[in-house]
Amino acid sequence: MLRHEPLKARAAGVLMHITSLPGPHFCGDLGPAAHAFVDWLAAAGQTYWQMLPVNPIGDGNSPYSTISSFAGETLLISPDVLVRDGLLKKGEVEAPAGGKGKKVNFHKARKHRGALLKLAFERAVLTPGWRLRGDFEKFCEDEQDWLVDFALFAALSARFGTADFTAWPEAVRERQKAALGAVVDELKQDIVYISFLQFQFHRQWTMLREHAHANGVALIGDLPFFVAARRADVWAARKNFFLDAAGKPTVVAGCPPDAFNADGQLWGNALYDWAALKKDGYEFWLRRVEASLKSFDAIRLDHFIGFYNYWEIKAGAKNARGGSWKLAPGDDFFAKLRARLGGRLPFIAEDLGAVVPAVRALRDKFALPGMKVLEFAFDGTPESHFHMPYAMPAQSAVYTGTHDNHTAKGWYQDLLARGKAGGKTQKNALRELANVDAYLGTAPARVHMDLIRAALGAPADTCVIPIQDWLGEGPGARMNVPGVADGNWEYRTAEGDLTKELAATMRAMTAAFARIPAKP
Repeated sequence: MLRHEPLKARAAGVLMHITSLPGPHFCGDLGPAAHAFVDWLAAAGQTYWQMLPVNPIGDGNSPYSTISSFAGETLLISPDVLVRDGLLKKGEVEAPAGGKGKKVNFHKARKHRGALLKLAFERAVLTPGWRLRGDFEKFCEDEQDWLVDFALFAALSARFGTADFTAWPEAVRERQKAALGAVVDELKQDIVYISFLQFQFHRQWTMLREHAHANGVALIGDLPFFVAARRADVWAARKNFFLDAAGKPTVVAGCPPDAFNADGQLWGNALYDWAALKKDGYEFWLRRVEASLKSFDAIRLDHFIGFYNYWEIKAGAKNARGGSWKLAPGDDFFAKLRARLGGRLPFIAEDLGAVVPAVRALRDKFALPGMKVLEFAFDGTPESHFHMPYAMPAQSAVYTGTHDNHTAKGWYQDLLARGKAGGKTQKNALRELANVDAYLGTAPARVHMDLIRAALGAPADTCVIPIQDWLGEGPGARMNVPGVADGNWEYRTAEGDLTKELAATMRAMTAAFARIPAKP
């Protein structure tokens, strides 16, 4: 059982996405390796398993570019669990060549699992006497407020060869009743299959969460602020977004120019029409949060600044320079959310980037822990002060780095390389190196452990360390490089990485810094 309410006591955890687990099927999933990882975390004295969004991945295999805020990613469905359930045979799921690779192969994972999931479906829904039929029907009834739209959207995407609903025939795009009725009849079996996959995801997820709780491990999820334009969430509720008559965004998301990018960043996500959302009490957003809390014990709120203000760019712009700041509802939204959740707000606010005092005031008004990242602590800028261990309040969450950062070793190696390379960044790199060495007294071979100790020893109640840093991995183990389209999200641990010896080391260090809460 959980030792305390998540984020409310001094504790530690590990950041690792499910796809990064080892296993025989080209990417990690919700099966035996996930349950074994929970056992390993418990042995290591860890209270939290933090992961990235688990919704269906979109462009670039990014979990932050999902086609639905409510559905689960079917790549995470474990074929091995389906064997145990009698829907697949052991010989059918034997490890394919390359399935245990050190990197995720999304293409092969989807092709491999697709064939197995189709076979499992045929042996379940299309066969009389399936023992879980009643559970499946109840799931479809309980989740119909999102499942009906998502299953139809996914079936239509396959039918028309694109998930961009603005490219569909007008009558379907506009959700005309007669047109939808006709395609529902035509695609009935496809819709049932998609619903079956969501049932399997939900069932396997529930088993994993129950196993985690039984071992005292809480799950921390990640809720992207934006949704993908022209995808399921937008198609199902167009009134919530700034769109033209054809459903295309009239304005899009991004961020303004800064010292690192003279053009700013053009993300292209559809922007929320907060005035429209306010009319029904932000129901879409409240449902998003509630859906996430069905799966997780706490949630990292991505791009927290967006709840206060956002950078609005006209659709079709070549860059983000011509955008402007617009206010979001802030206080009013979180007051409604707190009331909906019965006073609970189990969130970590991702308050990184261009944060103004009003954003921190919003965070603090609702007692949300903000994020502190040690890789941001030593560059000598005014913002870096907030990330220094001595400056962290207890009500915060400290990380060595995030999924968007170098590994600790990769970060230090990059500083060393820039310090030797000359050019306009050399001076800054040398200053940062001097600050790192003065604070940590470190060396390249042990910088990851020194940074971990600094994080564990910080005043922040919550401490989360990426698995790559516990493993001492270099720059090749980085999860994501922002602004780079290809080659991200592919990191995987190997089966021999998560050893008893490492768990013992982690437990001793976690205990030394009083981060193993007492059992109730």
